[in-house]
Amino acid sequence: MTTESTAVDRCRNGDCQLVRLLFVTQSGVVRTHAVDASKVESAIEDGVTLSQLVQTYNALGIRDKNGRFDAAGEVRLRPDPGTFRELPYAECTGAMLCDIETVDGEPWTVDPRSSLRAFVRKMEREGLSPEAAFESEFHLFETDDEGTVHRVDERGAYATESTRETHGVILSMIDSLKSQDIPVEKYYPEYAAGKHEIVTGRAAGVRSADEHVLLRETVNAIARDHGYGSTFLPKPFEHSTNGCHIHLSLWDDANRFYTGESGGLSPTARHFIGGVLTHAHALTALTAPTANSYARLRPQLGATGFACWGHGNREALVRVPAVGGSDPATATRIEFRAADCTANPYLALLGILAAGYDGIDREIAPPEPVAVDPATLSDGELEERAVERLPRTLGAALEEFESDRVLREALGDELFETYLQVKRSHWDQFTDSAGAWERDRLRSVY
Repeated sequence: MTTESTAVDRCRNGDCQLVRLLFVTQSGVVRTHAVDASKVESAIEDGVTLSQLVQTYNALGIRDKNGRFDAAGEVRLRPDPGTFRELPYAECTGAMLCDIETVDGEPWTVDPRSSLRAFVRKMEREGLSPEAAFESEFHLFETDDEGTVHRVDERGAYATESTRETHGVILSMIDSLKSQDIPVEKYYPEYAAGKHEIVTGRAAGVRSADEHVLLRETVNAIARDHGYGSTFLPKPFEHSTNGCHIHLSLWDDANRFYTGESGGLSPTARHFIGGVLTHAHALTALTAPTANSYARLRPQLGATGFACWGHGNREALVRVPAVGGSDPATATRIEFRAADCTANPYLALLGILAAGYDGIDREIAPPEPVAVDPATLSDGELEERAVERLPRTLGAALEEFESDRVLREALGDELFETYLQVKRSHWDQFTDSAGAWERDRLRSVY
């Protein structure tokens, strides 16, 4: 039975009445159209019409009127039947992830999901099949009758009391993810009060990004069902951050990052790291894509403020995690730490893969690993070790991104330019509001 007929039959024979067609725009926001279950077969075969304008909305849902698309253009959502899930948190409802095509049925060059797939296939032809896992951090909070926000617990720092206080909602999230065939490997209350992390298992290429989209939807829905608010915002409260650490390895018949020695990295892995560090400043525009992201990307916040790498170093851009002795051939990987959940996961993964592939292609050797917190090094030591500060603002990251030839080639001109315009719109709105704040505050002083 084909995946298409399986999805159609599950709609016909189950309790599913409505199917959400999920996609992620340049803004990183998950968006949807929905069709009645009786229309699923035609949606898979013919697609569902969508305005091109949706791709020009920034994170606030405001259209960039100077963008490359206007009201006349249309494309089609093409549901991927292999991604069909019945949603355990939404009565009588299913979901599918979508590609976006032209009205003639060709891949739309502005679609992040199909662009990632195309790059993955390019790597696979070279015997490099990427597998990834997204570590997703989020906060739970409550809002009282006066509109004041309170984090669900005030303990944090991995306290067992935090697990007891939120056990019901977390267990519902994990059960819901497992029922959608998303493996959950670990959960813990994170460092800050009200902060939690769910770690899912690794998956191949596009599927890993699909599962991250489904996780975001699940966390928000289950939190709401339990009377909580939830947020993936990178800097949601003082003394709190949310990240999205992306774990990566490359495979053929075996893990190409593994040397055969426990804790060792292959030349392929080292060159991949070299490529990521070479393009680090531009990459942040894809992986940390909101103005708020840069309140998190600061030294000594457990995120990263510097372009460097290290074994077990949680202040480095690229961390090489320690692996257990039972199966190092499977577990050897790298972790990219300058990402958060405001990113479009397809574009974030595409950018990291493109940077790493460039490192492999050009055999870029990384500098020596950093074994200390880079913030404790003097300016001279940072320069000697070729450790640079990452961009401090989205505006600075976009400047780096605009001039990065490798990322432009990987995304293609149309996707690259569309993304750049949407994110500049986001940055312009932020700086305009900052200017208004400054005028309002200082007018009463001077």
